[in-house]
Amino acid sequence: MLSTITKIKDKINGLWQMVGNTPMIEVSYRYRDGVEQAIWVKCEHYNLTGSIKDRMALYILQKAYETEAIRPGDTIIEATSGNTGIAFASIGNMLGHPVMIIMPDWMSKERIEIIKSCGAKIHLVSKEQGGFKGSIKIAEMMKQNDSRVFLPRQFENIYNAEAHEKTTGREIGHQLLLEKAKIVPCAFIAGVGTGGTIMGVGKYLRTLYPDIKLHPLEPAESPTLSTKTKNGSHRIQGISDEFIPDILNLESLDKIVQVNDGDAILMAQKLGQELGLAVGISSGANLLGAIKIQQEHKCKEAVITVFPDSNKKYLSTDLVNVEPVKDGYLSPDIKLTGYRPLPKI
Repeated sequence: MLSTITKIKDKINGLWQMVGNTPMIEVSYRYRDGVEQAIWVKCEHYNLTGSIKDRMALYILQKAYETEAIRPGDTIIEATSGNTGIAFASIGNMLGHPVMIIMPDWMSKERIEIIKSCGAKIHLVSKEQGGFKGSIKIAEMMKQNDSRVFLPRQFENIYNAEAHEKTTGREIGHQLLLEKAKIVPCAFIAGVGTGGTIMGVGKYLRTLYPDIKLHPLEPAESPTLSTKTKNGSHRIQGISDEFIPDILNLESLDKIVQVNDGDAILMAQKLGQELGLAVGISSGANLLGAIKIQQEHKCKEAVITVFPDSNKKYLSTDLVNVEPVKDGYLSPDIKLTGYRPLPKI
């Protein structure tokens, strides 16, 4: 008879069939009626729960079992802004773990309801209770009081970035190499929540393309990375929380890219209305950041980014409302002309 640990590891191996190996597309556009150009995008809304965070959650739990940091039946408790919570709620449930998610109370209603629907308990924290930092403190206190609690600690866990080095970055590299044109990318851009995506994908891509630029992205309304402190508020859920994550090494990265949250909303709406791509606000931000870098540096080579999640968690937010155009926005000058899927690996 198989042991409990063996059964769980078999389930983890099975879940990798539903996480990763996502499509990559070439999104074509014209900027100010100029020549047609393209951005290469990894479509992470095709993962198990609809976001890039599934990779990190599954990899962290896999490593936790390999290192015996977690035991069958331990309670998983994580402080998160949403997508990570959904990922741990779903995957943790599948592996037989009780899950509690501690989350700021200003996240979208959909995030809260999806987490609950996956069988997890949820603890909401207000700004007065400390917001994101308060959520982390509460999780740490729960760990101190119960030895059967496992904390993924996504903002400091090295396996977060390693998940993207081993999976997301590797897949992007292989998909580009499969192209007959032998694409050599000049830059990779990603919004920073925990920093796992930009650090992990960037580390792998630099093994293939040593000169590639790695640009972290933040909201212009809340430039936490640029100012090194919490500054302002914004509507791009999942990035630019209240601090610079421990796993983010800005010294190893290139110029920080800023995008207005309203501009990101407009671009996400364009992706849905013009191309039928049902993605979230951070996807609009990432595409704008990639186009901004391509235009600023007049890159003829490929610029790469990711669509982190779908639009399903934003149906109660400004993504579905009329968003006013403001001076300095890029999206009104961008015409999306189509997209082409790349081969899967």
